[in-house]
Amino acid sequence: MGKSDMNNIITRHIPEIDIREIDNISFEDVLQKSLHKSVDYDADKWLYVPNSYTEYRYILGTKGKNPIICIGINPSTAKPGALDPTLKSVERIALANGYDSFLMMNVIAQRATLPDDLDTKFNKALHEENMKSFEYVLSLTANPHIWAAWGTIIMKRPYLMNCLSDIASLSKDCNTTWLCAGECSKAGHPHHPLYLKKDEQLKLFDIENYLNQAF
Repeated sequence: MGKSDMNNIITRHIPEIDIREIDNISFEDVLQKSLHKSVDYDADKWLYVPNSYTEYRYILGTKGKNPIICIGINPSTAKPGALDPTLKSVERIALANGYDSFLMMNVIAQRATLPDDLDTKFNKALHEENMKSFEYVLSLTANPHIWAAWGTIIMKRPYLMNCLSDIASLSKDCNTTWLCAGECSKAGHPHHPLYLKKDEQLKLFDIENYLNQAF
């Protein structure tokens, strides 16, 4: 994929450059840009950070009074008005469970359609900015509901479970409720959103027990 194709509808994203070579990955900076009007999508409906297609993504979702925060492993090609199959499933299940909006977050913010294409080395700077994005999203509601949706893919890279542990620690002081959908794997990993029924009911997920077993 050439860089000139980034604004087109993309069926697969393969990381092309080291994210550390991108000039500015500051969450605060890209958040402020995303809060302004956009010619590419309805900024009154969508929260998209950064607000243009690039090698990473912190947040993609819809704005509402009762959102659910969905946590996957890493972003793929989705953007406002062009959701991929995973995000379409997330939106359907969120609405079926009484939420008026969804906010898609990820354990790591690097775009890669195939998890095997994720960086093999931990990118500390990107993780730190991604944690700031979680702090922001958790601040949007008094009682955040978090949908654990990363599947067995979390085992693809050693650093992913550590990133998730940081996210869980952030959530402890925010009166959060952790949920999952579908059956967990034999190892206890929560089900990925794909291939779930469109009206799949969310249920409680014990994130502390999960992490204790993982470590």
